[in-house]
Amino acid sequence: MASDPRHDGGTKLTLHVPMRWGDMDAYGHINNVEILRILEEARVHGFGPPAGTGLPGVEVELPVFADLPQGTQALVVEHRVKYLTPLNYRNIPARIQVWISAIKGASFTVAYAIFDPVSTAKCVVAETTLAFFDERTSTLLRISAHKKAQLEPLLGEPNFR
Repeated sequence: MASDPRHDGGTKLTLHVPMRWGDMDAYGHINNVEILRILEEARVHGFGPPAGTGLPGVEVELPVFADLPQGTQALVVEHRVKYLTPLNYRNIPARIQVWISAIKGASFTVAYAIFDPVSTAKCVVAETTLAFFDERTSTLLRISAHKKAQLEPLLGEPNFR
C-alpha cells in the first residue's frame, strides 16, 4: 500500500509505491512493463481510484478520479516513458513524484519521476495523458471547471517537449 501523498513544497505530490519481487526481471531490476503498473499505482494513490471501485482506504488529497459522476471513465490516451537508469529491486518502496504537465480542453497529462529509494537516482521519467469518457454516450468529455481547478495547483513542467 502506498503512503498518503505529500506536497514537496511545490507543485508535486510525493508518493511511495512498493516494488514487488515479481516485478523484477532476470537482471535484478524492475521490468519495463512493471514500471507502467507502478505509475498506475502512483496515479490511484495520488488522485483516488475510479468512482465505484474498491473499498474505503487511503485518503487522497486530490480526488480527481474518486469523485467522477457515475458513468464517467478516466481513460489512458497515451503513455510516454524514458528509462534513465535501471530501477533495482528493493524491499522498500520507490519514491515517485507526480504532477500535472498539461491541461487541455478534453485531456490532461500526469507527469512522473521515479527515484531509487536507496541511491536517490532518478530512474524513470514518464507522462500519461488521460481523458474523461461518458460510457452512456460513448463520447469524450471536456475538462470541467471543477476538474481544472483540482488539477491546476499541481501544474508544472512537462518531462517531454
